[in-house]
Amino acid sequence: YSAFGSYTGNGSTDGPFVYTGFRPRYVLVKNISASAAWYVYDTARDTYNLATLELNPNNAQAEENNLYGSMDIISNGFKLRFAGGEVNNNTNTFIYAAFAESPFKYSLAR
Repeated sequence: YSAFGSYTGNGSTDGPFVYTGFRPRYVLVKNISASAAWYVYDTARDTYNLATLELNPNNAQAEENNLYGSMDIISNGFKLRFAGGEVNNNTNTFIYAAFAESPFKYSLAR
């Protein structure tokens, strides 16, 4: 399972909740309102919330530990917990791609 979409940042540590319908294993986020890097959060390196380890696939700094926390990865989506422009700048639009932790658990096949 995967989910793709967009959300609008609110510039708060109580950021927007993004519903995916499943627990993401991997979330890729990009600010499309401003020049910014791509950010990846996953549950392999951060096994509990807050997810603080970021992968930065498009710059020289491959991994960063954001001590302020960036997002909670929860059972049905993710919740932004950082007020920075990287993932939650006020009124900016962000695109995301999320991939399921247990994709077969949620299959609609009969």
